[in-house]
Amino acid sequence: MTNFDELAQIKRGADEILVEAELVERLRSGKQLRVKAGFDPTAPDLHLGHTVLINKLRQFQELGHEVLFLIGDFTGMIGDPTGKNVTRKPLTRDDVLANAATYEHQIFKILDPEKTTVMFNSQWMGEMNAADLIQVAAKHTVARMLERDDFNKRYAANQPIAIHEFLYPLIQGYDSVAMKADVELGGTDQKFNLLVGRELQKHYGQKPQVILTMPILEGLDGVQKMSKSLNNYIGISEPPDDMFGKLMSISDNLMWRYFELLSFRPLGEIEQLRRDVEEGANPRDMKFQLGQEIVTRFHDKAAAESAQANFIARFQKGAMPDEMPELTLTADGGELGIANLLKEAALVDSTSEAYRMLKQGAVRIDGERISDRGLALRTGSTHVFQVGKRRFARVTVA
Repeated sequence: MTNFDELAQIKRGADEILVEAELVERLRSGKQLRVKAGFDPTAPDLHLGHTVLINKLRQFQELGHEVLFLIGDFTGMIGDPTGKNVTRKPLTRDDVLANAATYEHQIFKILDPEKTTVMFNSQWMGEMNAADLIQVAAKHTVARMLERDDFNKRYAANQPIAIHEFLYPLIQGYDSVAMKADVELGGTDQKFNLLVGRELQKHYGQKPQVILTMPILEGLDGVQKMSKSLNNYIGISEPPDDMFGKLMSISDNLMWRYFELLSFRPLGEIEQLRRDVEEGANPRDMKFQLGQEIVTRFHDKAAAESAQANFIARFQKGAMPDEMPELTLTADGGELGIANLLKEAALVDSTSEAYRMLKQGAVRIDGERISDRGLALRTGSTHVFQVGKRRFARVTVA
């Protein structure tokens, strides 16, 4: 593979490369690059949003480079302040270790374990004393920290910023020094932290790492970042039927975003699928292909085929229409009761009719019959709701 082809594969789906000329220089050298990505174990399960970065790591592996998968067991106890307008509550050591134990198993559904080095930043941070940490802190200024957008906004609004929050980007940056990273991957929201790593490497006499940022994957609602706390996520350890059903619930427009960031298909194939839809093909058939690919990756082909068959059976072998109303409903207090949701979505005329339909077993969510009149849908969730045989709507609770 030529350097041009290698660069093109690396740039696929990427948002930005800093500095691209430096990456080209390193690729031309023929050196095996040390490619780093860090994940704080703040929850036990990884979801498809996390795999946007992990997929890119896999591409680097296929190109012959060394992947350094960093589990931030130390930084996880600090709490990443990125995007937060309040101080984030740190996790306990026990929380972090319990969550980290699940990560090693999950990542190897994508990465080649023979070409992956799993590291924990407690390996070096746990050996630092207070004086060592102060020396790291001395290599960055408060003024530079306040250039970060979320810190700047909180400072301007007189909202508190705890000192330990300044330590987070410093320690993430020092990880790159300890790991001697050539390239670091992160989401677009991590750009500031990744740049801190470049600067610290310069201070420690290392060649600064190249930064590659990847887009943030939207959740099932198509609006907010995929997040377990928003209940708009697809976990990579979920059962095949659940995973397939959630993928089928996304909008036709969002489907292409998922193809771009999650599929391993060549870009030319994805463009052909898009042209097929423009020429009249059913978008649902393309979504079937996406669901097949993703479920096969995290389970196997038989499970994917079974999940699709079960999905079709739940919707009575094609009873779900190709087109349906798509709407967003606002929830008070973070939840929207099922009866009110059905009424606001115009699937019933009144809440009393909703309760009657629930009692009759005429209400389905993503093809599953429900009867719980006390059910409430959380903010960030998106599902296909069906009442009777002919009334459908894809509803996002915001």
